[in-house]
Amino acid sequence: MKHIRSADNPGFKLLRELAGSARERRRLGQTLLDGVHLVDAWLARGLRPVQLIVSESGSAQPEIAALMCRHGEGADVIVLSDALFARASPVDTPSGVLARIDIPPAPAARLAGGNCIVLDAVQDAGNLGTLLRTAAAAGVREVLLGEGCAQAWSPRVLRAGMGAHLALTIHEHAAIGSLLAGYRGQIVATRPDAGHSLFDSDLRGPLAWLFGNEGAGLSPQVAALATHEVRIPMPGAAESLNVAAAAAVCLFEQVRQNAAPQLQKHQPDRRRQT
Repeated sequence: MKHIRSADNPGFKLLRELAGSARERRRLGQTLLDGVHLVDAWLARGLRPVQLIVSESGSAQPEIAALMCRHGEGADVIVLSDALFARASPVDTPSGVLARIDIPPAPAARLAGGNCIVLDAVQDAGNLGTLLRTAAAAGVREVLLGEGCAQAWSPRVLRAGMGAHLALTIHEHAAIGSLLAGYRGQIVATRPDAGHSLFDSDLRGPLAWLFGNEGAGLSPQVAALATHEVRIPMPGAAESLNVAAAAAVCLFEQVRQNAAPQLQKHQPDRRRQT
């Protein structure tokens, strides 16, 4: 275990680069996990961080001390003064523990089939992380990130995803048109003026959902890939939904429809009770 109290230390400078620079993360092939939950999820999969970083005050917390033990005897652990840890942390509220990890290798440039979501220039890290978390919760296994999206493995996206990355196959800088060519299900986009309501559409087959930029929506090129368009009914005064909220509505309506036959099967026969 090493203690670092100087901002001139090369190890501290490396952490600062990983926290703040997408270019350095790509160059080094590494990123940072922030918080007990994320580090615990990584270790639970049998994945060993390159390095564990804790603050001096954090090392006294029982949860963080337990992570240090699980990280393994003789493993690379550094302790930063609280002031340096706050400067190295990629988030506004430091948790007291970081892990430096290798970014997993890119998956093969093909789809495995089944449901997927396609994100077109989703730029906000919080939105992207929430979208990944929502997709994983809804049972989606593949995510295509087109050009202009935030970096999927940035610390802020990882924190917002809360471990969802470990349940997903994430295609960054995806050639969306090529990957969706020959897709065997519907390719669905949401439009406020679409003729079909989301709730009246059959969503039970494999679907590729298209979700676009926070302000501009889908680019014309990606929107043209849709084979089906739906609108989300909004009886209130709002003109649109946040992209992560819209995705949650769509994905869990699909979950509901796929679960409906099972729900009906187990529904009591009320005719026999009268």
